Amino acid sequence: MKKRLVDRKYAKRVDNISGLSQILIDLKPDRSVSDVYINQKMDVTELCKYVEKLKKKGEHITIFHAFMAAIGKVYYNRPYLNRFVANRHIYEHNDVVISFVAKIAFDDNAEEMMILVKIDKDDNIHTISKKILDKVDSIRNKEVDKKGANSAIEILGKLPNIIRVPIVGVFKWCDKVGLLPSSLVEDNLYYSSLIVSNLGSIHCGAIFHNITNFGNASGLATMGEIKDEEVIINGKKEIRKICEFGINLDERIADGYYFAKSVQLLQYIFDNPKLLEEYASKKIEIK
Repeated sequence: MKKRLVDRKYAKRVDNISGLSQILIDLKPDRSVSDVYINQKMDVTELCKYVEKLKKKGEHITIFHAFMAAIGKVYYNRPYLNRFVANRHIYEHNDVVISFVAKIAFDDNAEEMMILVKIDKDDNIHTISKKILDKVDSIRNKEVDKKGANSAIEILGKLPNIIRVPIVGVFKWCDKVGLLPSSLVEDNLYYSSLIVSNLGSIHCGAIFHNITNFGNASGLATMGEIKDEEVIINGKKEIRKICEFGINLDERIADGYYFAKSVQLLQYIFDNPKLLEEYASKKIEIK
C-alpha cells in the first residue's frame, strides 16, 4: 500500500478525531503545557512473587523487566496511549517502543546512553527481558559505539552557543514537520511510545518528569522504590509490597477516563503476572 503523504516515517496520521479534540490541540499546541499528572501507588506483591520464582529457576528477570513487559501489554490493549500530537495533528506510532537511559557504569561521572526497546506483538516477558539485557550489556561492555542521537548529542553539546543554538533550532523545525533525519531519530528516547525511569533502583521515590515538545513521546513514567506497607483488605490488615508511580501523559491523545482505565489494566496485570507470558498484543478482558 502506498504511503500517504500525511503519514510520517514512524507513524500514521489519525483522521477520525472529534472536533473537541482538535480544538483542544489548537488551544494547547505544545506538549509541554498539555501534560497531566497521575500519582498512583500500585500493589506489586504478586508481581514480586512471580519474579522471585523466575529467578529461582535461573532466569535473569528483574522487576524492571516485568514493568516493561506489563507496560507493553497495556499499550497494545490501550492503543490511544501510543499516539502523539505533532504540528497540530494526531499520529499513531507504527510500533510500541519504550525507552530509558542507562549508565555505562555505576558511577556518578559515568556516561549515559539512551536505549530504545521495541516491543513486538509476539513478545512476552522472556523475550522482552532478553532484549533489555542484551542492550544494557552491550553498552556496559562497550561492545557498541555511539551512533544516532547518542552520537549527535555528544558532538552538538560541545559546540559553542553561536553555532549550536541555530543548529538545534533547525533540528527542532525538522522535528515539528516530520523531516528529522533518521540518523537523529535512531536511539533517540524522545522518539518512543513512552519514556520510563526506574528510580527504585537507586532507592528513590517516584517523581513527575515533564514531557517535551521535541520528539513524539507522549508520556513519561517513573517508578519508585518498592516498600512494604500496611493496607486494609476485606477488613483485615495485610503487609503488601507497594510501588509508587509518577506518570505524565499528554492529555490531548485521550481523555481522563481512558487514562484511568489504562492504569486499572496495569494493576490487573500486576495482580495476574502470568499474563506476562502471553503475547504482548493478546487482548486482556478484565473480569
